[in-house]
Order: sequence, then structure tokens, then C-alpha cells
Amino acid sequence: MTNRSKADLSLVLVTLSWGISYYLIDLSLKSMGPFTLNSYRFIGAFLVIGLCTIKQLRQINWQTIKWSIILGFFMYITYLGATMGVKYTTLTNAGFLCGLAVIIIPFIEMLVLKRKLQTKVKLSATLCLLGIVLMTLKEGLTINMDTLPGDLLCILCAFGYAIFILILEVVAKDERINLFQIAVFQMLATGIFNLVSALIFEKPVLISDNSTLLAVGFLTVVCTGVAFLVQTIAQKYTEANRVGIIFTLEPVFAAIAAFWLAGERLTPRGYVGMLILTLALFLLETDFKFLINKKKRHHVPKEKRR
Repeated sequence: MTNRSKADLSLVLVTLSWGISYYLIDLSLKSMGPFTLNSYRFIGAFLVIGLCTIKQLRQINWQTIKWSIILGFFMYITYLGATMGVKYTTLTNAGFLCGLAVIIIPFIEMLVLKRKLQTKVKLSATLCLLGIVLMTLKEGLTINMDTLPGDLLCILCAFGYAIFILILEVVAKDERINLFQIAVFQMLATGIFNLVSALIFEKPVLISDNSTLLAVGFLTVVCTGVAFLVQTIAQKYTEANRVGIIFTLEPVFAAIAAFWLAGERLTPRGYVGMLILTLALFLLETDFKFLINKKKRHHVPKEKRR
């Protein structure tokens, strides 16, 4: 298995944990506000990962601090949209609208970075858009006004995360920066942004019941600490387009978790959307050039093979 394949597989597992996280966020929001929850998540993740790897966090340089703050800010925007979106829309809608980052990334690359998109990336992005439309709109493809505020917040999440991924791709190529330190200190920056917001806009609370403690604990350790550490390192071995489309599995996992844990049900059209999103991922991950070359080799005459 190549380094890129390992990176892609690790990102799929990260995406699985994020899919489950929508249900856990909804559960946690019954006891606290969005900023308070995200304060627990990111500051807690920083403490868990940081204390376990304190030797690797020494001798941090200014470049690492600067990019940690920048990445932390865009992660703050991302989770502002995602967490508040869950509060005002369905878990399934939240998962799929946050997945719009996969559509936004190629357009940012094309408009800002002047990159030419591969044909299969364009096709995958189109399929993703179709799948998201089938999942989130009402019958007749009309907007659901009841969930519109939460839906818009989830779209804000998608924009924030698209920018985060593209910045991280650039940062990962800078030899002056320690990617592990970036992964840890961006959590601290995100946590501080949320803590300040919680002190201004909310009344921070202590966790008092076991179910909330378990939910916040899983969100903190698995969905935040481990997940972002893996993502930051894996980014070095894959590309932003691949990362974005791999993350289309997040809404699929979110819908499955919502079905089993929260009792949400999709329409037949919604399940078709899930299948289309899965097809988009398969399209991106398949190396068609390798398959074509392999087929050609089987048809080469024996004399020429020598």
C-alpha cells in the first residue's frame, strides 16, 4: 500500500468519526451552548494530545505559531457553522450541507490558485452536488424554510473548511513547519477563539451528567484530537481535491448515524443521493490510467514483451 493510499484510508476513518459526531453534538447541545461545547472539544483535545507528546512540542518557531492561529481561526468558523447548524436543522441536512466543501474547493483552486482541474475531479464534484441536492431539498426540489437558518450555517461551515484544507495543503509543504506541532497548536487556537466567544455570548457550564460527559469525551479525544492529527499528517501525502471528495463520506456516515441513533429517516430520493455520493468517491479513488495500461500490457504480443 502506497503512502497516498494509507493517507486516504486514514482520512476515511476520520470521516467516519465526524459522521458520528453530528449525533453527539446534538446530544451535547441539550446541556450547553455551541461555543462552550467547542471550547471543551478543542482545549480538551489540545491537553490530551499535548500532554502525551510534550517532548515533540518544544522549540516551536514563529512560523508554526502564526499558521496555527490562522488555521485555528478557520477551524473556529467551520465549527461555528457546524455546531450551530446542528442546533437548527436536521442531523442529515447538517451532514450533507457541511459536505459542500467538496464543491467549494475546486472552484477556489480554479479562481484563486489558477489550477486546472482533472476531468474526473470535475465529474466527481458534479456528482457530489447532485447527491447533496437529492438529500437536502424537499419534494419538487424546493427549499425547506423550517431548516433554512441551520442549513445556511452549515454552508458557512463548508466555506470555512474548504479554506482550511487549502491553507493546510500549502502549509504542509513548508519545510520550516513541524506538521505535528501545527496539528496540536491549531486545536489550542480554535479552543481559545471558542472560549472567548463563550464568555461573551453564553454562560459556560460544567458537565454534570454521564451521557454528556461520554459524548463530549468522544468528540474531544477521537473526533477532534486524533482526527485532526491524522488529517494534518495525511495532507502531506495526498491532494486537496482528494481530501475534499473523501470527506463526502462524512454526510453518508452522518445519515447512517442519524438513522440508527436518532431515528431520522430518509426519502427514497435521499438514499439515491447517498449512492451517488459514494459513486463520486469511487470515481476519484480509481486509477483509470493504471487499469488501461494493465489492459494494454495483456494484449502486447509475446515477441514485443521481450
